[in-house]
Amino acid sequence: MGFPAAIKALRIIKQEAAKPAAPATDNLVRLSKITVDPERLDEYNAYLKEEIEASMRLEPGVLTLYAVAEKDAAHKITILEIYADRAAYESHLKTLHFQKYKQGTLDMVKELELVDTTPLIPGLKIK
Repeated sequence: MGFPAAIKALRIIKQEAAKPAAPATDNLVRLSKITVDPERLDEYNAYLKEEIEASMRLEPGVLTLYAVAEKDAAHKITILEIYADRAAYESHLKTLHFQKYKQGTLDMVKELELVDTTPLIPGLKIK
């Protein structure tokens, strides 16, 4: 390849790299709203931490699991869950680490609401 061809190839690569990523329309995005027994909150949080860390480390289809607690009610937890697609979510439910979390926290969870959502800006990534 000659010098002019190499310059042209670099321009094409640069143009392609500058294009925005295609929107992730197949993602499954959900909010899990959980009310935990306040007396067992530390125990619950330990299970949750272990489950989230394992999911993010071991499952390529789990894109985000981000848990937050309300400032004035730490026993009210919301988890932003983003999966590559429904198949990744279904696979996640069958993992040993999720089953351990689910069974281990069953009597700690007082309320659970799963809210499926539609991303307003689907291609936006969390930094």
